[in-house]
Amino acid sequence: MDAQRVLNHVLTEIDKLRQDQESFLNAGRAGDFPEYRHICGIIRGLGHAEQLVSNLVQKLENYEDE
Repeated sequence: MDAQRVLNHVLTEIDKLRQDQESFLNAGRAGDFPEYRHICGIIRGLGHAEQLVSNLVQKLENYEDE
C-alpha cells in the first residue's frame, strides 16, 4: 500500500471521528458545559490533525511530481 493511500485512509478515519463528535453535540447529548467544551476541543483537535495530514498528502504529491 502506498503512502498516499494510507494517508487518505487516515483522513477518512479522522473525518468519521469528527462527524461522530459533531453528531453527539448536534443531538444535544452533552450533559453539561464542561462536557460540551471537551467535545469541542476534540473536534478542534481532529480538525488540526486533518489539516496536518492533508498538508502531508499535498507535499507528497508535489514531491512525486518532481
